[in-house]
Amino acid sequence: MATIAAFRLPATDTALGSTLEAHPSLTGELERVVESDRSGIWLTGPNRSEIEDALADDPSVDDYEHVTTNDERWLYDIAFTDEVCAIVDLFVAPQGTLLSAKAANGTWVLRVRYPDREHLSEAYERLRERDLAVEVGKIYDLTEHSSVEIGLTPHQYESIVAAVEHGYFEIPRRISMQELAVELDISHQALSERLRRAYGTLASVELDLEPRIELEFVESD
Repeated sequence: MATIAAFRLPATDTALGSTLEAHPSLTGELERVVESDRSGIWLTGPNRSEIEDALADDPSVDDYEHVTTNDERWLYDIAFTDEVCAIVDLFVAPQGTLLSAKAANGTWVLRVRYPDREHLSEAYERLRERDLAVEVGKIYDLTEHSSVEIGLTPHQYESIVAAVEHGYFEIPRRISMQELAVELDISHQALSERLRRAYGTLASVELDLEPRIELEFVESD
C-alpha cells in the first residue's frame, strides 16, 4: 500500500544552505519533479540580484539559470553538486517519488511517496546511517478513504495506485504511460491529466510536521 511521509532537515545539510542563511526571508519551492540534472525552484524574498549573488557563492550550487519571473517570484533551473544529489537519492532510491520540497527559515520540508512502509523504513535507515539531522513527520497510507480526505477523485486515486503497482515510478520504469493507459482502458491524454492533477493535489497537502515517532516505522529485516 502506497505510503506518504514528510521529512524536515536543515538546509545546511543539503541544498541552498548558505543562500538561506544569508537571506532569512528567502523561501524556495520545487516547481515539479522531472528526470533532469537540474531542479526547477521558485525563490522569493530578497530581490533578484541578491538571490543571484547568493546562488553564485553557494557551495551546494554548481550552476543556475534564471527561467522566468512571476509576481516577485523567480524560477531558476539549478544544478546542484553531486553531494546534494546523493542526499536526495537517499530519500527516493529505491522506488521513492519526491512529491514536493519547500525551504524556509533554513529548513527543507520534503514529502515522499513510497510503495509501502517497508520502503519508507529502508529510506529512513539510509538517512540514519548518513547521520543527517532528519525529523520525520506525518506518515499515512494512501488508501481510498484517505485519498478522498486529501482531495483525490476516485479516478485519480485509481490511476496513481495503478502507476505505483505497475512500476511507473520506478527507475527504470517497468511500464510506460501508454501501456498503463491501456491497462486502465483510458486514453494516454486522460491518464496524463489524471496523474498531473493527482500530483498537484498530493503536493499541496499540508506539510506541517509532528514530533517524530520512530515506532511508526516498519523495521527492516
